[in-house]
Amino acid sequence: MKSSADKGSEGAREIETKALGGRNFHIRILLPVDLQLKNARIECSWRLRRILHGYRHILKQRLHSCPDLVSFMVELKTVLEIALKNTQDLHISRPPEYYSCLVRDLEILGWNRVAYVDTGLSTVKLKAEDSCGRQHLITLKLNAKYPTEPPDCLVDFPVPFAVSWMPQNSLIDIYNQFLAALESLKEFWDALDEIDGRTWVLEPENPTRSATSRRIAIGNNVSVNIEVDPRHPNMLPECYFLGADHEVNPLRTKLNSNMHLWDPEVSLLQNLRELLGIDFPSRGVLEKSDFAKDCGICYAYRLEGSAPDHVCDDPRCGQPFHQACLYEWLQGLSTSRQSFNVIFGECPYCNKPLTLKSSMKKL
Repeated sequence: MKSSADKGSEGAREIETKALGGRNFHIRILLPVDLQLKNARIECSWRLRRILHGYRHILKQRLHSCPDLVSFMVELKTVLEIALKNTQDLHISRPPEYYSCLVRDLEILGWNRVAYVDTGLSTVKLKAEDSCGRQHLITLKLNAKYPTEPPDCLVDFPVPFAVSWMPQNSLIDIYNQFLAALESLKEFWDALDEIDGRTWVLEPENPTRSATSRRIAIGNNVSVNIEVDPRHPNMLPECYFLGADHEVNPLRTKLNSNMHLWDPEVSLLQNLRELLGIDFPSRGVLEKSDFAKDCGICYAYRLEGSAPDHVCDDPRCGQPFHQACLYEWLQGLSTSRQSFNVIFGECPYCNKPLTLKSSMKKL
């Protein structure tokens, strides 16, 4: 897997990846001005686009959850190999034993657990409910050698899902492993469901079950982004405060001073409340518009799915901006100066000096 910068665009990366059967594919990843991977766009040939057509939602999830471009490319290579394998399998005639075995396995599993079966009997979606009543799906891509070879499994998990398989196994064995994996993630989803239900989450707007981060509103133009470890959800998460310095510096000080008070026996949300000494805005009391202010440059709240994430430090101003909007604005001013990925300029509203650091990913 090789990567190189495209001279024509600072945010573009030309990728060459070798997938199943040694085939090479060229992919162009277009990063936005702020170089946020979650807002990147993927360009490829029409052949590759057709191969990946049924996997677009998975690629979108991975763009949001991967910490850097290298990690995403590893995920992309895995998805591409699965897609290629299933595409090739469409042209392989399946023996009668394949269909009789699959139908038998589905009957043993129970049709009430089947959410979808395609007309070629090569893709099956199974549904399950965890102990808290949350609904989940697992997509199985079966090749012509089933059950000698296991199906490829696609799930909306924050961690990899590896299936243990032997030729004598059937779909019910995968289903039971799926149920066990759901229960192992119960505490993680409990913690994030409490945050989603009792606070105003600014990002992601519609979190998937694989999403591990939440940007939680604290006040007017002040928020905290938390990154929760799905394997240890009751431990102190990585926290990053967004807002004017005079608002977020006291919060950082409280967090650093009170880290020793973190109690793994208490919920993640309650721990955050006690460490920061605050009550997060409640959905029952405040509307999202009370603290979700529009960007002062594009006059919109959402820009390619992202909320404003930079605020003027002057307490008399406090105008929020999308980082991408502010970066582009400052680059267009002759009075701004730039050093590596840091640009120095003035607030478009109050002219107070400000510094903007681009969130460049490691490549």
